Amino acid sequence: MTAPDNSTSTPNPQRRSLLAAAAALPFATGLSGLAGGAWAQGSDKPEKEEVRIGFIPLTDCASVVMAAVLGFDKKYGVKIIPTKEASWAGVRDKLVNGELDMAHVLYGLVYGVHLGTSGPKKDMAVLMNLNNNGQAITLSKALADKGAVDGPSLAKVMAANPREYTFAGTFPTGTHAMWMHYWLAAAGINPMSGAKLITVPPPQMVANMRVGNMDGFCVGEPWNHRAIMDGIGITANTTQDLWKDHPEKVLGTTAEFTQKYPNTTRAVMMAVLEASRWIDASLSNKLKMAETVAQKAYINTGVDAINQRILGRYQNGLGKTWDDPNHMKFFNDGAVNYPYLSDGMWFLTQHKRWGLLKAHPDYLAVAKQVNQTALYKQVAGAMGISVPKSDFRTSKLMDGVVWDGKDPAKYADGFKIKA
Repeated sequence: MTAPDNSTSTPNPQRRSLLAAAAALPFATGLSGLAGGAWAQGSDKPEKEEVRIGFIPLTDCASVVMAAVLGFDKKYGVKIIPTKEASWAGVRDKLVNGELDMAHVLYGLVYGVHLGTSGPKKDMAVLMNLNNNGQAITLSKALADKGAVDGPSLAKVMAANPREYTFAGTFPTGTHAMWMHYWLAAAGINPMSGAKLITVPPPQMVANMRVGNMDGFCVGEPWNHRAIMDGIGITANTTQDLWKDHPEKVLGTTAEFTQKYPNTTRAVMMAVLEASRWIDASLSNKLKMAETVAQKAYINTGVDAINQRILGRYQNGLGKTWDDPNHMKFFNDGAVNYPYLSDGMWFLTQHKRWGLLKAHPDYLAVAKQVNQTALYKQVAGAMGISVPKSDFRTSKLMDGVVWDGKDPAKYADGFKIKA
């Protein structure tokens, strides 16, 4: 890899041509502050050169971290400062009050803040997806020893041994809480009345299971594999079993930041996209990434807890091993990163299903406010990254129900198990 250009005052030729290409594209984003077609003061120079991006210690923070470590940020005239955070609630609060400029953040958390369903209400923006797949549902070894190794067998064990069963997600409106709710319901377990759901920050999941605080959890890697390595948990399902190529973390910020710093926003998106492409480009890049993010400053775990599943090499903790082609992906020829409107709408349908929203929102209008599809197309176009023809995609989830975004209210109301 050629050494990145470290100057910020004079953009290198590649950056100049990329930004010139971007400037030539039609500009129509959902953010009124960006309307008009011109770069700020006719210049491509980022308005804010240091950008604080919060992250939680999870494998899927990798593209943000590697953008800074490999100097892709400098190439586009910004300095990314990755900021390690303790919890998703902390990320939310710091995004809302401006201590963080952007974050590696749960898709559903951004929507929760935008609608005020998970604390303070503020207009938010999803700039791009950071990854697809790569989370899992872990059950305690104690439950597995009783025969609970997947959803249906868990339902049988719970029916035969009545007590309060506790499961953890990482944030009330976030992805992991929604995967856990969906997975339990698909097995016939009502997560509202038949189980207790709690919130635990990702790095604390394994320690909490070790002392018996929960029977199962849904979290990102490396904490599911860590539970297997430590002999306290088993993988019941991966989240790609639940929904192949599902949206997961996003690069999120406030609508205000994107309006105020349009050039900075584009520059950061370009740097993170380039890092995403770099990670997925080769086996050696993935392994270098795993070695980097395992360090104390980032995830603070052994590299062996990260590098197997990042390559799709899975074990369930009960002797089964498999190669999963649908492991965590950061770029996948650009297929990962597009912020589909239908993806954002899906989280809203689940928020409604589980009573986080009391009434049906205008699903499409909210998704258009939050997901910056026009901005993403502009950046991707400048970088030669393909974008899909439609803002909607069709997926069949593990219970056989198809989601296509066409009638979200009917979809949300159509589940047998709901709040």
